[in-house]
Amino acid sequence: MDAVDIMRELEPTVEENLNRHLSVATEWMPHDYVPWRLGRDFAGDDAVEWTLDQSTLSMPARVSFEVNLLTEDNLPSYHYEIASTFGRDGAWGTWVHRWTAEEGRHACCIRDYLLVTRAVDPVALERDRMLTMERGFRADEKDLLRAVAYVSFQELATRIAHRNTGRVAGDPVADRLMGRISADENLHMIFYRALLAAALEIAPDETAAAVAAEVIGFAMPGTVIPQFARKSVIIAQAGIYDLRIHREEVVNPILRFLGILDRTFATPEGEKAQAQLAEHLDQLDVLAAQFEERAAARRDRLAAASS
Repeated sequence: MDAVDIMRELEPTVEENLNRHLSVATEWMPHDYVPWRLGRDFAGDDAVEWTLDQSTLSMPARVSFEVNLLTEDNLPSYHYEIASTFGRDGAWGTWVHRWTAEEGRHACCIRDYLLVTRAVDPVALERDRMLTMERGFRADEKDLLRAVAYVSFQELATRIAHRNTGRVAGDPVADRLMGRISADENLHMIFYRALLAAALEIAPDETAAAVAAEVIGFAMPGTVIPQFARKSVIIAQAGIYDLRIHREEVVNPILRFLGILDRTFATPEGEKAQAQLAEHLDQLDVLAAQFEERAAARRDRLAAASS
């Protein structure tokens, strides 16, 4: 079954889940989540130039906030990619624009919070924003099934990264803000996951292959952010998002929801994808354990050095 046929077959599922999304999505205002009373000028008369001591965030929380914001900033690229794949007509197009509108407020309120509370260096943040958006984001010409598979896992990963960032911030305002954004991301994940489940029924072997390809080759959209690799390590060491979280809270739940590892496939393609997914889960478990061992050893060294 080609992509055009699959898209046509999925149209009723898109419309059903679009209507469900609109019925449960809660209207909220980004400006209601920012403590504006704390704001001060950065330039001009009576301005206060930013210095690191003004930030109340820990270094890992600050890094995670920056990565989350710069990821959200790249929305124009994401819109282009998703609109190019899903189209702009019918229920597909309505969803694309609704999703973009909802995502658009995330960067707005995260940036406002960070600048008002002076949590990050505004100059460095803006320079990184320019670099990130100049690099853009490319989906590597994913077909429809791979695109739906990717966003299903990516939206859940983003929800968890945002939520955990809020929790480690040590600020109730930040926690409330990131909790609100995470609620959006969760609804987006539910929408895409429903499409992925429907695709698995329509084209099981092709969908299984798409899921395997995206799970095995998964990368967060923020990889274009300057120094992303170093920042990812800091975020992982802080327990905000690491391989264990990725395996247990992102990959496993969606695979269980799909029932993909327990399904009987009709062709070798589906069986191969199933075996690849099972093997990848085992590899993630090994890699997560290795990271945890290194992290524990690092904590022990730091404790010994400070005693």
